[in-house]
Amino acid sequence: MSRIGKRPVPLPKGVTASVSGQTVQVKGPKGTRSFTATDDVDLKLEAETVRVLPRGSSKRARQQWGMTRTRVANLVTGVTDGFRRELEITGVGYRALVQGKTLKLSLGYSHDVDYAIPEGVQIVCPKPTEIEISGIDEQKVGQVAAEIRDWRRPEPYKGKGIKHKGEYIFRKEGKKK
Repeated sequence: MSRIGKRPVPLPKGVTASVSGQTVQVKGPKGTRSFTATDDVDLKLEAETVRVLPRGSSKRARQQWGMTRTRVANLVTGVTDGFRRELEITGVGYRALVQGKTLKLSLGYSHDVDYAIPEGVQIVCPKPTEIEISGIDEQKVGQVAAEIRDWRRPEPYKGKGIKHKGEYIFRKEGKKK
């Protein structure tokens, strides 16, 4: 039995959910999100909770059971609190700036990198060396953070680059004479 799948997803105050077939739609203070589950699971709306049950005992049904429950829980978290990723920029002259719907990054290249901010994601730069990405879709927020980080990954010798806040960069020792 899936320990994750067994637990129902509670709906906090101000959040409503509707189930029609294999689709769950969740409305909350930050917006509306929906998810369509596979045919291996059943979705049931009970009093202030959404319950996910497997159809049968096949391996695929058990895999989808826990994953579907987690996806529904992420919908609820997204419309209530939202998701955030924080990035730090390390390096002399490296900085970030938000101008309208564009994130301008100075990362030591001969030109500035312009990153168009996608719909449904907010980017804020409280300091020139910090980037805060937020939104109601966890996958989209994480994908934007990964794309920004790919412009200049942290290198192991001086630690220069863009890293997630709290990420540990394994440092190497340089050449010795």
